[in-house]
Formats: sequence, structure tokens, C-alpha cells
Amino acid sequence: MRYFLLFWAIGWAFFPAFSQAITSDVYSYTQLPVINYTGYEERTLLEGATRDFSHLLVQAMTLQANQPGQPTQQLEEEAVLIIKAGELTLTLGGKRKTLGPGSVVVIMPGDDYLIENKAAQSLTYYFIRYTSNEVPDLDIFQLMGHSYWIDWQQVAFTDDKRGRDRRMVPCFSVMSSRFALQVTTLNPGSERYPPHTHRAAELSLILDHPVQVEIDGTMKRAQVGDLIFVESDISHSIQNSSQEGSTFFSLQF
Repeated sequence: MRYFLLFWAIGWAFFPAFSQAITSDVYSYTQLPVINYTGYEERTLLEGATRDFSHLLVQAMTLQANQPGQPTQQLEEEAVLIIKAGELTLTLGGKRKTLGPGSVVVIMPGDDYLIENKAAQSLTYYFIRYTSNEVPDLDIFQLMGHSYWIDWQQVAFTDDKRGRDRRMVPCFSVMSSRFALQVTTLNPGSERYPPHTHRAAELSLILDHPVQVEIDGTMKRAQVGDLIFVESDISHSIQNSSQEGSTFFSLQF
């Protein structure tokens, strides 16, 4: 394990040389090429570098029904899994949990994990992996053992005039001091969030109905499954563009 983490620290230094800067934009889910493997398929929504991360990769993975997992895995970077549809059976830190849509898993570098689909329907989840431009402010061997999951069914919500928010805690990260997870449902016809900026970059995943998003003064439409990426300090806003509630997941980091 020590050698694994040592190679992670060395490999981190080489990512900037190979990563293109990611543009703030809407990235379409349906227009992506699909790569098929035995028992699952994969879409890559975006990959590259940001202001704070030498490497960022976002993929959508679909596992067929009753699909056993691959062998136990480890990652060199931190990762967030967001369940879009179906049920994900997770083995993490010696514990097993079945999680439904909207639930989140945060995996630390070097931790063992196993993903399975034991249900009679397909499972789709987003897989976000990222490496900080800065070495985490921790002893590298202390990164292990801090992975966790957040069950959507156990997250409290708050209402306001625009809709409903679910703030997901805990939000521990070794790669970002700005790490925050939230699921928002916008009411039909609700007023849009005013254009704003923040230091953290933001990823938003559209879970059920379309939205209108303004990025740096340009209006764009995001469909179900699409990914919105907004770089640090770029002006943006979002509004429900459907006749039903629109739900999206956001990660600031």
C-alpha cells in the first residue's frame, strides 16, 4: 500500500503536462460516444485540467441487471460517485450498503471499494475523479480509511421560494478545502438564481427535467443527464425550464 501511494504522489506531478483546460459549458449526455464492455457501458463527459485540479475526469457508467462487480479496486485520485438510476451495492471499508438514486459515495485515494448491481434493472451512475494541483495538506498515509457514503433517503431537506435543497454532509475531502455537495429541486416557474460567482469550480448534473443555464453571459439549455461545468470565478445562473420540478446535483470543489 505504501508503494501504491508513493506512485500516486509521483504520478500527480505529470498530469498537468497532458491535460487540456476544461471550458465552462454544458456537456451533452446523449451525444457522447458509448463504449461497450462485457456487462457495462461507459460514456466520458469531460476530461482535462482546471484552475485547481491537474486532472478531472467525469464518466457515466451503466451496469446491466444482476451484474457482479469487478474485482476490488483502488484509485490514485479522489472520486465521487453519484447514482442516477437503479440501485448500487457498495462494499467500502469492510461494510456493504445498497444505495438508490441521488445517493453519493466519496472514495479517498488508496481505499478498497467494490461496486455491484444486484438488482433486476440496470444501474447508471456518474463517476467523477480528480487530482489537486497541490499535494493534500496531510501525511499521505493518512488519506486511507476516510471514504464514506451519503444515503439520499437519510438527507434532510429545506424549502424556499425557488424549491427544495438537500445539503449532503459529511463533506470531507483531501483534495479540496472548498468541497460541498448539494441536491436542488427547482419548482416550475420559479425565479432563476441571479448570476453569481464563487471561488470554487462547480459541476452540476441534471437528474430529471431540463434547465436553462447562463454561463458567462451566454444562455444554454441542459437536458436530463447533461453535465454543467463552471470554472472558478465564472458568472453563472440556473432556472427551471420545464413544467415540472427540475432536480440537479451540484458539487463545488
